[in-house]
Amino acid sequence: MTFLLTVFAFGAPAQAADNRESTIYQRGVLRVCIWPDYYSITFRNPRTGTLEGIDIDMARAFAADLGVSVAFIESSFARLIENLSGNACDIAMHAVGVRADRAAHVAFSAPTLISGIYAVTIRDHPTIHTWADIDRPGIVVVVQKGTYMEPEMRRRLVHAELRVVSAIQEREREVESGRADVFMTDYPYGRRMADLTDWALLIEPPVPVAPTAYAYALPKNEPAWLDRVNRFVASVKADGRLRTAAERHRLLPILAE
Repeated sequence: MTFLLTVFAFGAPAQAADNRESTIYQRGVLRVCIWPDYYSITFRNPRTGTLEGIDIDMARAFAADLGVSVAFIESSFARLIENLSGNACDIAMHAVGVRADRAAHVAFSAPTLISGIYAVTIRDHPTIHTWADIDRPGIVVVVQKGTYMEPEMRRRLVHAELRVVSAIQEREREVESGRADVFMTDYPYGRRMADLTDWALLIEPPVPVAPTAYAYALPKNEPAWLDRVNRFVASVKADGRLRTAAERHRLLPILAE
């Protein structure tokens, strides 16, 4: 059975000692934090209301391996650390970029995907046609708060203005409305824009920009739980379940094998 929960507050206190797996068995449920707006990763289809994507498949596979049900907890990159440290979920499975600032607060599994940064603008933008057109005076670049695009763009942009937003689909609204010129995203979300809209132009850099490993995030200082998750990741790579899911959701170009 699959459950869907929306969590805005912290759960119970963090696990005493490293006994999370036994607690999951006792509970009978694996609680998985997701970001339900992540196309091909953990996406709630607006037509059907169902969740789909590679990490939805992998979360269900992990729960099945553990012999428990799965509960999907609505989260976001901005709430990632608070939800894990506050015990709202046992694991975050929504292609979390492995970054040093996050690693200070959460643990990471072995990677499942690797993606660089892509840009999305409107198809008829008067000046932005290639990656080289972006970092220029007067251009407004939007990034999602909490994603690895935020620190990367702060570091890389010299002439363009950077705007950080936090609401779901706010990046798209800013660009489509003309209040901003371009937003930065990764391969899965860029594919979403190209696949599902008639206005978005996906711009790929001439060389990869900030290729970042994506992994599952876990509460800090629980080595036995981290080992169990890594054994699951190794098994789905070895038996082809991860590759099959990546092919199903058109993510083979960024699969980490």
